[in-house]
Formats: sequence, structure tokens, C-alpha cells
Amino acid sequence: MDIPPLQRSLPTSHLPIEKLAGNPRLSEQEKVHEISRQFEAILLRQILRDAQKTVFSSDIQNDSVSGSIYQEMITQQLADSISQSGALGFADSLEKQLSRQKPSPKTGASPKPAIQPFSTPRQQH
Repeated sequence: MDIPPLQRSLPTSHLPIEKLAGNPRLSEQEKVHEISRQFEAILLRQILRDAQKTVFSSDIQNDSVSGSIYQEMITQQLADSISQSGALGFADSLEKQLSRQKPSPKTGASPKPAIQPFSTPRQQH
């Protein structure tokens, strides 16, 4: 009996930012879309963390290490959910801006990716 190997493929939302740029399976547009969404999620995490600092502590709130880890997990999940819903719209605006920076094929310029991997040095203009 011949059993084919399992192909493990992660959705782009589960790939870390540094892995997206060098992924040959994704188109430039998919990379720009996901980078924009993940950047929006990072900004949302910062906003949510700062908003939680103003909450007064109480006997109900758990100030232990495990409680802070749990709170951080909630913050990350909430930020990711908001960014995936597209409700804020910042990722869409960023994606449009990054897409405009790509040279069009009509100009004859060699297409340069909008997002370059971290491992390669960026070229000076």
C-alpha cells in the first residue's frame, strides 16, 4: 500500500513576517496583503496593551505571571481577529500604498519586489 506523504501547508496568517518575504509559493500581492495585515495586528496589540494599562487593579484581576501570560494571549488573539476582519481598514490602506510602489511592467523596469527578505541587504536608490 502506497501512502503519500502529508503536505503540511500553513495559511499565510500563521507564517511569521520574516518567512513571508522569502516564500516562493506566494505571489507578491499575497505577500503585500499579509504583511499589511500583520503590521496592522502589531499596531493593534500596542494600542490594546496601552489601553489595558489604565485599568485599575482589583481583587478579581489576577496579577500573577500566569495571569499576565493569559492576558497577553487574549490581547494577541483579539488584535489578530480585528485585523483579519478588516474592520479597522489600516491594512487595506497600507496594502494600496505598498502596491503603488511596485513598478509597472509597461515601464520596462525590472520588477522589484515590494517586500524584500530580511536576509538580503536592501539596495540603495
